[in-house]
Amino acid sequence: MKTINVALLGFGSVGQSFAQLLLEKREEIEKKYDTTVNVVAITTKTRGNLVDAWGIDLERVLKNIQDTGVFPKMSETMLQRNSLDVAEAVEYDVLVEMTPLEFATGQMATDHVKAALKRGKHVICANKGPLAWHYKELEALAKENNCKFLFETTVMDGTPVFSIVRENLKMCQVTEIRGILNSTTNYILQGLEMGKTCKEIVAEGKRRGFIEANPKNDVEGNEAAAKVAVLANVLMGAELTPDDVEITGIEDITKERIDEAAARGNVIKLICRVYEKDGKIYGKVSPEEISRLNAYATVTGTSLVISITTDLMGTMTIIEESPETEQTGYGIFADLLTVIEDM
Repeated sequence: MKTINVALLGFGSVGQSFAQLLLEKREEIEKKYDTTVNVVAITTKTRGNLVDAWGIDLERVLKNIQDTGVFPKMSETMLQRNSLDVAEAVEYDVLVEMTPLEFATGQMATDHVKAALKRGKHVICANKGPLAWHYKELEALAKENNCKFLFETTVMDGTPVFSIVRENLKMCQVTEIRGILNSTTNYILQGLEMGKTCKEIVAEGKRRGFIEANPKNDVEGNEAAAKVAVLANVLMGAELTPDDVEITGIEDITKERIDEAAARGNVIKLICRVYEKDGKIYGKVSPEEISRLNAYATVTGTSLVISITTDLMGTMTIIEESPETEQTGYGIFADLLTVIEDM
């Protein structure tokens, strides 16, 4: 039986969901692929790092985090090193990059990915930064070193956007992309429409666990712009960064403006666009009025939608209803299976 060693950089809710999937599907993976998956490293900003060449006890780690919020005491496997040290030095086959997004440059995640690819290691990236700022460089590095560089979970959680284009839209050229790609703003806009204050909506979202402690980057459109850059770079061959995307957030959207749109039979949504004009690729994030008869008007709460237009297959629309952490964890899990299948 083959063994594949995995290093996890970051172990928040998404990483824990992925680890739980590995536990639940361990026997099935072994039976179907004749492969054992060992997590040999976990790095975090606040809990320290775990490294064990024989495989970390994920069940014990998850239970301890649930009970105490920290890693179990495993002194023999503790390393006081940062994530880059682990990416550069630990023996693994696949690096999973799940550290928090840094909006200004896409670092340090990009350095983590580079370190792994230069060593000939496969990379699964859940962080939008490396793709939004350095995609072409990283893709070239992956090809040069014969590595997989996968990132299904960066835009629509676990929804298979990139794999659908890669595997099922062969020889199609993507000509335009449109979507509602930020669940926080979609949720806030719906709450405003219902007459709630922004403060009330955000507080409720935080209690339910899907709004960040500081949702500024969501509200101002920066998080959505990072996703626009990823889509433009991967699916349309652009070299955009979030700085190149035209951004208008929802901070100026009021109940009065929403009511005015409703009187015209419309709703307001934060729409992401990637399009070509005069041979150049552009990205845009802005609130738009959408007819209540439009399918996008039915995408409410924390649900997401993306429409991909191609030259050969027209437009394909995918709706992801109320994504949860488990779906994001599955995106990483599915990418890992892709690596296993090709090994």
